[in-house]
Amino acid sequence: MGVFLAITIILVWGSHLAYMLLFVEFSATNPWMYIHILVQGWLYTGLFITGHDAMHGGVSKNKPLNNTLGTLATFLFAGMSYKRLRKNHGLHHKAPATAEDPDFYVKSQNFWRWWGVFMWRYVTIFQLVVMAAAYNIFIHLLGFGELKVIIYWALPAIMGTLQLFYFGVYWPHRQPHLQHMMPHRARTMGKNHLWAMISCYFFGYHFEHHDDQHVPWWKLYTTKRKDTGQQ
Repeated sequence: MGVFLAITIILVWGSHLAYMLLFVEFSATNPWMYIHILVQGWLYTGLFITGHDAMHGGVSKNKPLNNTLGTLATFLFAGMSYKRLRKNHGLHHKAPATAEDPDFYVKSQNFWRWWGVFMWRYVTIFQLVVMAAAYNIFIHLLGFGELKVIIYWALPAIMGTLQLFYFGVYWPHRQPHLQHMMPHRARTMGKNHLWAMISCYFFGYHFEHHDDQHVPWWKLYTTKRKDTGQQ
């Protein structure tokens, strides 16, 4: 199931992006354009969640296949290094919401400052080169308009980072760290499987993820605590 869902998300993400670029009218008065942008942003989130599951070995028990799909998903998301992400994510789980956590910002709990620092810590020269190359391929080789590429390709990726950051880092791990969040310093959203899926592929069930990090995203709802302790 993990392999099937990973491949499905990757194919649907790519197919929907192609459909947008080829067939969705680029016009401020076209309401369908905005719907497609929102859907593509959600699919970008799914790409990263797939890569995240692979970091925990949750896509496949076959390690080479697991890591290949994880590498592909994170590369397609934004030219990111799966190896670098896996290393930092391991540190995050080892000491969540502490100075040793590369995802946590100890100097400020402001959303935008924290998000900016979070993004800066993960950006690499290789990633920038990959994204610049893809941008030029879309425009000069495939012939899509510059603004269309920005709105249909780049903007949904940025939306995906905001969605992942809010539900996977900022909201669950921000201070104050209360007793019910221990030992993971993590909140969890109230039990609502539909909203949990729409909001971030069940990633809002964040205490549960830290409590058993090897449960894949599509099974995470089965571990939902009764005592949500939402704050």
